[in-house]
Amino acid sequence: MQSQQHFQKEITVKKEANMSYLLSLPEDYEKNSETEYPLVLFLHGMGERGDDLELVKVHGPAKLAEEKSFPFILVSPQCPLETGHSTWETYLDDLVALVDDVVENYRADKKRIYVTGLSMGGYGTWELAKRYSDRFAAAAPICGGGSVKGIERLKDVAVWAFHGAKDDVVPLEESEKMVNALQEVGANVKLTVYPEANHDSWTDTYNNPEFYSWLLSHRKQ
Repeated sequence: MQSQQHFQKEITVKKEANMSYLLSLPEDYEKNSETEYPLVLFLHGMGERGDDLELVKVHGPAKLAEEKSFPFILVSPQCPLETGHSTWETYLDDLVALVDDVVENYRADKKRIYVTGLSMGGYGTWELAKRYSDRFAAAAPICGGGSVKGIERLKDVAVWAFHGAKDDVVPLEESEKMVNALQEVGANVKLTVYPEANHDSWTDTYNNPEFYSWLLSHRKQ
């Protein structure tokens, strides 16, 4: 009988993914051929799942990109609706494969990659940034939540969470739970609560220039 040899080796696996997405480039992208731009990944909410990319433009940066040019590369994928329970957590590896593809094919700054999302996308933002904390310089989950398991991985990722105090879809406690757990491990995290807002805490957030200034100020070491 042939004996089995023991090996331990670090192996890089590339994932093949099939995902529809919107891509918005800065207005001066073609003119500045040597410039690397920040990359923002936007994750939509549950109502925008499916196979119609126009739905992704209903809220958030993907909506605003129809009216203005952002100073960063914006990638807005669409979560497939394979089952009624499809969420971004099902596609975390696909999302990272998408980010890697954009980085490879466009002039994206690897040290300035960010993720933000609303509602279902807020949950996805927490989980994606937690699982792939080495990829993201900052994360901005809006009216989201998730599991605090492994939250210490986010210690070196800047996080700004947002929530409406009167949210009757995703309770404020969901964001508070995540933020409190991050504070306990000494992370760079803050929470903005809109006192009169219900579930829509994203419109004020994404319309606020200070939000983008904060996001783009962070860089991976």
